[in-house]
Amino acid sequence: MASRSRHSAYDKTALVAGGAGFLGSFLCERLIDEGFRVVCLDNFRTGSADNLVDLRRSPRFSLITADVCAPLPKKLRADRVYNLACPASPRHYQADPVHTLMTSVMGARNLLELAAASGGRMLQASTSEVYGDPDQHPQTEKYWGNVNPIGIRACYDEGKRAAETLCFDYLRGRCVDARVARIFNTYGPRMRPDDGRIVSNLIIQALSRRPLTIYGSGNQTRSFCFVTDLVDGLIRLMEVDPNPATPVNLGNPEEYSINELAVIVGDMIGSASPIVYQPLPSDDPQMRRPDIALAGKLLGWSPTTSVRQGIARTIEWFASALDADADDVGALAASSSGLTLPAATVAQEAD
Repeated sequence: MASRSRHSAYDKTALVAGGAGFLGSFLCERLIDEGFRVVCLDNFRTGSADNLVDLRRSPRFSLITADVCAPLPKKLRADRVYNLACPASPRHYQADPVHTLMTSVMGARNLLELAAASGGRMLQASTSEVYGDPDQHPQTEKYWGNVNPIGIRACYDEGKRAAETLCFDYLRGRCVDARVARIFNTYGPRMRPDDGRIVSNLIIQALSRRPLTIYGSGNQTRSFCFVTDLVDGLIRLMEVDPNPATPVNLGNPEEYSINELAVIVGDMIGSASPIVYQPLPSDDPQMRRPDIALAGKLLGWSPTTSVRQGIARTIEWFASALDADADDVGALAASSSGLTLPAATVAQEAD
């Protein structure tokens, strides 16, 4: 494995921007297990204090409530900087598109400057959305993408592309040892039930015996990676030597249509809920599958959790957290069926 031993990490500090989010909180926990002191920085726009309850019991964990768009505390230093700070679901990143874009661009710059001042490394959590609606399948790191630069998703897609540019400019300038992970659809416990992502939507609707909402024909495809597998890939990419000097895809290459995913979720929950089809929102990708050959070669990484195993664990978490008979689940299921919800076909997360 490419991550550091507990002994070599014990005197190191890792900063996780967006650490109160779904993915960030799992990363914080894993880093503490690896022996790091962990500083979580989050503005709690989409992160949740509930995700930090266990972490805050550790003397090696600390929290800074701040926005990465603003100047960071002057005395803050970190040996490892993970930038996961950005809303990842269409519902949340389209709610304030200007702030989303600034989070990606100004946030990346501020964190790169922090890494430079610390003499540390930075890992940028980029996204498969940089590939847009791809005409290459599966997507390799050499593919430049097919992105609408002025569409409703551009605040996120182009923001992440610009953040990648900053990382490689800092790397070429020998200012920062920067690495870039292109994260494909990721899911698991602690996903926000109101974020409109396909996995959480379908689970909540099936648990409450509501119709399952699919946008478009349902023939569009996605590849779903369980959160702990993804976290392992992030740490391996941060710690591998030498610097790969290229973005690295992280995701599960098992490909499913949205219709197939709905059947899997319904069968595992024992739900007979019908499927309701709604119009597909603008610029929603038709295909999404990572080529992870580079991650295998450089990091010795590939996901180990099957989709059915991961979905089972996610269902268990939602059932426990929400209680399938409670009013809040019914309300969430009803809201996730409405036409006002952005595409429920994206399950990539960095916050």
